[in-house]
Amino acid sequence: MHRADASGGRTAGGNGMSERRLRLLHTSDWHLGQSFHAHDRTAEHARFLDWLVETLQARRPDALLIAGDIFDHANPSGAAQRQFYDFLARAHAGCPGLDIVVIAGNHDSAGRLEAPAGLLAGWGIRVIGQLDPVDGNPADALVRLTRADGSTGAWCLAVPYLRPGDLPREAASGDSPASAAAPYPAGIAATYRQQLAAAQARRAPDEALIAMGHLHARGGSISADSERPLVVGGEEAVDAGVFAPELAYVALGHLHRAQRVDGQERIRYSGSPLPLSFSEVNYPHQVLEVTLEGPELMAVETIPVPRPTPLLRLPETPQPLEEVLALLGQHDFGEPEPGFEPYLEVRVLLERPEPGLRQAIEEVLEGRPVRLVRISPATRASRASTPDDATPALELRLDEPDDLFRRRYREQYGDEPSADLCGLFNELQQQARREDGA
Repeated sequence: MHRADASGGRTAGGNGMSERRLRLLHTSDWHLGQSFHAHDRTAEHARFLDWLVETLQARRPDALLIAGDIFDHANPSGAAQRQFYDFLARAHAGCPGLDIVVIAGNHDSAGRLEAPAGLLAGWGIRVIGQLDPVDGNPADALVRLTRADGSTGAWCLAVPYLRPGDLPREAASGDSPASAAAPYPAGIAATYRQQLAAAQARRAPDEALIAMGHLHARGGSISADSERPLVVGGEEAVDAGVFAPELAYVALGHLHRAQRVDGQERIRYSGSPLPLSFSEVNYPHQVLEVTLEGPELMAVETIPVPRPTPLLRLPETPQPLEEVLALLGQHDFGEPEPGFEPYLEVRVLLERPEPGLRQAIEEVLEGRPVRLVRISPATRASRASTPDDATPALELRLDEPDDLFRRRYREQYGDEPSADLCGLFNELQQQARREDGA
């Protein structure tokens, strides 16, 4: 697709080197429609999409790669869908020659995402939601990416999130020892081999090969609070070796932390543009600008994404309630824009249960420009035995309910529950038995 001049797009470079250059923007895991602890995030997502349109217009890349999880739910709201398609329309209007490639993630509905693919193709937008393992053509996920002068700069293996039923029959059937031991990763590897063969049959020597994927690459750092396992009860992680050395760049989605895979510059997660849980409070959210020169990767540049709504954890480590209340009362939350007040997690160190904990915190924060979304109590016993941000595991045994309650209390607080608390627990048990017998 040819790109216009400076009034509506970019012009081709003036020398042989720049004419062989191709620039891509890599992003993923938008999760449009997500609510944060019951708070609607439409305004935050709108800020990000506005910023991305401005970034595209300022940097004029040749292609935008969106590596899955566009939506937070398989059945997104009308508002979330309007945000997505409005963004595509604005990106196309502002950068008429921009190639846009969208793949489905595990949160997306493949069919819903692909439904308008025929209309979007007229704007240079390719949407790939699912691969057919039986009747599909290996080239169905192959996308040609063009430079400013319309010449082919790269071939993109746009592989969406693969469910077990999407895998090639020969890999999923367990015919080899490797696929029998781990059929899901083996099927993903077979898919990329098929796509690579189709791309190599089409490419010219000076054209790059790149790949997209939405998967869990082995060794990648996860966000435990916000990433959904891909294959429940099975080995889901794939080795970086599935991405052949002929691939100059691999644009991945699913893991929310921006990172290299296996230390390789060419295999990257862009990460989510907005924090999706408090485990991501210190993540450097970003999109990536990738520069290719002919078939080779030249550079990957990090472009930080502004965070419209701050995430605050106060205090940084759990403290006794009296100290926490004093800290909250003195903290300066600034003057945030209405609708973008910080999300606040309060971390409290308890010696025993505090029935009035939330009320005490809410009273201190009343009228302050902040949104209390989470209270994280900890005890000295749990802190001594459990890493920060983790929940102590409870081993379930066939104990009597009273014994189980006492054991759990000892694990949590390092002491025996009071007689009054045990009496309340017994009342709850009796009420539950009456309701079961009703």
